[in-house]
Amino acid sequence: MAQYDYDLVTIGAGSGGVRASRLAGSYGARVAVVESSRIGGTCVMRGCVPKKLLVYGAHFAHDLEDAAGYGWTVGDVGFDWPSLITAKNRELDRLEGIYRSILKNSKVTLLEGRGSLVDAHTVEVNGKRVTAERILIGVGGWPSMPAIPGIEHAITSNEALDLMSLPKRVVIVGGGFIAVEFAGIFNALGAEVSLIIRKDRILRGFDDDIRDTLGEELKKSGIKILDGTVITQIDKRNDGSYLLKRTPGEDLEADLVMYATGRAPNTAKLGLEAAGVKTNPNGSIPVDEWNRTNVENIFAIGDVTDRIQLTPVALNEGLNFAETFYNNNPRKMDYENVASAVFSMPPVGTVGLTEEQARKRGPVKIFRSRFRPMKYTLSGRDEKTMMKIIVDAETDRVLGCHMVGVDGPEIVQGLAVALKCGATKAQFDATVGIHPTAAEEFVTMREPVAE
Repeated sequence: MAQYDYDLVTIGAGSGGVRASRLAGSYGARVAVVESSRIGGTCVMRGCVPKKLLVYGAHFAHDLEDAAGYGWTVGDVGFDWPSLITAKNRELDRLEGIYRSILKNSKVTLLEGRGSLVDAHTVEVNGKRVTAERILIGVGGWPSMPAIPGIEHAITSNEALDLMSLPKRVVIVGGGFIAVEFAGIFNALGAEVSLIIRKDRILRGFDDDIRDTLGEELKKSGIKILDGTVITQIDKRNDGSYLLKRTPGEDLEADLVMYATGRAPNTAKLGLEAAGVKTNPNGSIPVDEWNRTNVENIFAIGDVTDRIQLTPVALNEGLNFAETFYNNNPRKMDYENVASAVFSMPPVGTVGLTEEQARKRGPVKIFRSRFRPMKYTLSGRDEKTMMKIIVDAETDRVLGCHMVGVDGPEIVQGLAVALKCGATKAQFDATVGIHPTAAEEFVTMREPVAE
């Protein structure tokens, strides 16, 4: 008789948890997944996927404006926000069905309900206890908001994706990628948008040229960026609108207040203490290179570990976990040169070191280009692209590639392969570009920026 009910119980059916569980199940392990919400997790249900669908919808506003420059006469057009949200929800239902089928086809048992640890080998779900040889925690993160008067009137990105009406005046508090992405969506679709940030620039942690370039482009598009500003109170008025008190400055009026001020690991009430699992001060779970916690048989992957909070990273961690422990194929995640994107308007693509990070390592050469995308030469849209290459001055190795502009994420994905292979600037220069494209600029920049 088996010592445990399952070989593996995974808490959290997000991208990483589903990947690890279905692979372990396909390798013959007895696996159960615990999930209290929708199957697919943050990315598929509350993040990347629905958000990008809204970005696509918003981009049509620009495309319709640009069409006249190419000889098109566009008649009366209208936009219906509820139709977009309904279509988005239909797609999420389809995707959730696929995820459920994937788990079922891999012989993974789905336990629906809130899971919590009872001890190192026991998980309780809706009052029922199951045991497992190994437990994998992949519960992700959850939006966090400051404790200020009236914060209950604000929403997060979770609720923003399900709004059934488009507000006229939107205040978004935060300057990270979620904040700038939703600012672009609401702005393109006709809302008056104000972005509130504590510091002087958006996108903390990104290369400074990205931060400066995108900030200027957002302002040109009509988004107000109020820097050095803190919201101290939110009052709801009789007409349903909101009055925001801020420091410094006069009060702000809004029909919607959205906070995008960070995400916290979703570890509350998970029973980690009962199982002896240690956590960091911010609630995240520290793990070793094999995703193991301080408890021998308990592991954690994805955003709950607060390493690199990206879906492809969680997927890779889940893959490596399953390969290591259920396919006799030990694998570790390589966190160097992980590319990422911001689906702002215009979008951002980035891989490798920022200029600040690179300079701390030694002397560098900087190559940078700014230009109007060819697409806008006839339409007249006032939007610029910025591309940047950071090179180790001693070894000629390319340390970072950064882009703000049309198709930036698509272009940088290919460059991530080059950086993973240790490409040099000389190899970039020896590569023949595809003309006419924006991407060719990455292999035609010859003169470094003067120090």
